[in-house]
Amino acid sequence: MRLFHAATALAATSALALTLTACGNGSGNDTSGDQPSAPASSATATGGAPAENAGATKDAGSSTGGGGTGTSTGGGTGTSTGGTGSGGGTNAGRCHTAGLGFSFGSGDGKVSSSDDQQQLAVVLKNKTSAACTIQGFPGVDLKSSGGSWSLTRSSATPKKVTLAAGSSTTFTITFLPWNQGSGTEFKATSVVVTPPNETTSTTLAWPGGSVLLQDGATHPGTYTGPVGG
Repeated sequence: MRLFHAATALAATSALALTLTACGNGSGNDTSGDQPSAPASSATATGGAPAENAGATKDAGSSTGGGGTGTSTGGGTGTSTGGTGSGGGTNAGRCHTAGLGFSFGSGDGKVSSSDDQQQLAVVLKNKTSAACTIQGFPGVDLKSSGGSWSLTRSSATPKKVTLAAGSSTTFTITFLPWNQGSGTEFKATSVVVTPPNETTSTTLAWPGGSVLLQDGATHPGTYTGPVGG
């Protein structure tokens, strides 16, 4: 009987030990199964943060780039335009007919030549309070009671002339006077002057006598020179 009870007690003890061991193994498996999930979750959170930072960096880059472009373009253009405006203010504009005074020069005289050509200086004075520029050939038309004669240009090269307020420049009308028996007489009474690049004219009384009409000649003895020439 004692042997039977001892065997039974030993069997019960072994069974209890096996049960506790089995329970311990199960708890260990559950714990090891939980640990990978935390790093995975942590990795996802870590991965998400750089994605947001990357987006913020890109947005910041776009914003910074846009701001930089705006500042550079706006500031640069504004400064350049201001410089141009300032430069434009110091540059003289073109002389206009309304701002010019017209008269004849006092140095008129004959040109020493075999055909007895004469020259007449026409003075252009800047009547305005600002400087202006003028360049080219004026339009010159001789008028008579019977018609008009537009003079040809000389072969001289025009140069740009800047007229300060109150200053003057000249151009020259070279003409061939009419003499009895020399050809057709043109009884000039006035001369119409149109400054270069202008459409408005000024009329002056012609101070000379009759001019030999050569309006169809290839190289007439009567012509105009450039302003400042």
